[in-house]
Amino acid sequence: MDLRKLKKLIDLVQESGIGEIEITEGEEKVRISRQGTAPPMLMAAPAMQAMAMPGAAPAAAPAPAAAPPPPEPKGHALKSPMVGTFYRAPSPGAPSFVEVGQSVSKGQTLCIIEAMKLLNEIESDVAGTVKAILVENGQPVEYGQPLFLIE
Repeated sequence: MDLRKLKKLIDLVQESGIGEIEITEGEEKVRISRQGTAPPMLMAAPAMQAMAMPGAAPAAAPAPAAAPPPPEPKGHALKSPMVGTFYRAPSPGAPSFVEVGQSVSKGQTLCIIEAMKLLNEIESDVAGTVKAILVENGQPVEYGQPLFLIE
């Protein structure tokens, strides 16, 4: 297994939010696991260890700390229940589910998050008025990331 494949696997584990992946290719076996916010840990068969570890160290280094996010505006923040891609409409040509200033009821669909080729409708957990849409259409979202402000 070459270093490019290992780097892609490490990136996949970091981006997808999965906890662990194990790949067996012939007699070679690689397990990459993620524990909390620590960088992924790479364990390889003895034949692969010397080759895998030098290439894996730079890929596993944590990203530099970003500036703290600005304080959230007032209102109820509807947060993403999963990692995926945010879509405001059910299809590319269709109108958005909601717009800023629109009243919404509890249980009303506000957006779709695509995760692993599955489209998940995200519903409002409160009734109120949409004050802000915090994510652009087609952008990736993280678990717990605020999507809408509802007041």
